[in-house]
Amino acid sequence: MVAAVVTVASERSARMTAVPRAGAVPRVSAVVPTRDRPELLRAAVRAILDQDYPGELEVVVVYDRSEPDPTLTELSRPGRSVRITENGRTPGLAGARNTGTLAATGELIAFCDDDDEWLPGKLSAQVEALTTTPGAEFVSCGIRVSYDGHTVDRSLSRDRITLADLLRDRMTELHPSTFLIRATALRDGFGLVDEEIPGSYAEDYEFLLRAARSAPLVSLRTPLVLVRWHKRSYFAQRWDTISEALQWLLERYPEFGTQPAGEARVAGQIAFARAASGDRQGALSWARRTLRCNPREPRAYLALAVAGRVVRADAVLRTLHKRGRGI
Repeated sequence: MVAAVVTVASERSARMTAVPRAGAVPRVSAVVPTRDRPELLRAAVRAILDQDYPGELEVVVVYDRSEPDPTLTELSRPGRSVRITENGRTPGLAGARNTGTLAATGELIAFCDDDDEWLPGKLSAQVEALTTTPGAEFVSCGIRVSYDGHTVDRSLSRDRITLADLLRDRMTELHPSTFLIRATALRDGFGLVDEEIPGSYAEDYEFLLRAARSAPLVSLRTPLVLVRWHKRSYFAQRWDTISEALQWLLERYPEFGTQPAGEARVAGQIAFARAASGDRQGALSWARRTLRCNPREPRAYLALAVAGRVVRADAVLRTLHKRGRGI
């Protein structure tokens, strides 16, 4: 473990230093979990440091089951610091994000994945939206999806997102690399990222659901984050983990029962994951549940096509990703 690993003392220090300063521009901490992507990581960190935000900004890089690179701190400059630590909590994205959050000193906490990049103006626009919207705890923005040489801009057409909205639709435009949150909401409000989710898959969606229970989410319509989708993505081809995590989510949130289309969407994702993993019977079972909730849910039919070997799962994903979509 490197010297910067979070300890109980440093967690207490972070809580104390994250007290808002009257009349000051909020200090922002960007938490970047990483695992074995050094070149993409450096690009992500540089894009954060190059933001035109006038306040203090720190980047907390959390190494998850990979060897830390101490030279990364050399990117620091006045008003822009880079700190490194190792994930001292549950292995995976959830534990890594929480490790970074508890080590952070900012009044506002931002997330960024190690293969994404903030676009110019992202942070200033989000801080303004968060600090000028009464009662706001969380702000997101649009994304620019890059996959296999194709780039697609995606943003929501609404400025506020409620819990009911998120139960009906995952809204993949609400990507973790766009999240900016009040530190007090994370530590004393709706809470940290849930570390019980199998494999940390869909931890961002569960986090959004919980945050929206506390207060509507603010959404900027401008794409301000470059999101890379590629075969090395964290959950590529981990179908069993995806299936298990989504079943966990349905059990944890019985509110899906009030939104049949939303339940069908998640059930259809499970059906597709079972089909992609080769579990034909599981795929058929979940496809039936999907169609009972919503006969028009296309994921059920895609799952049946994959289970019947009419089409390959990877071919479906490639087609969707080129359009900036996912399953």
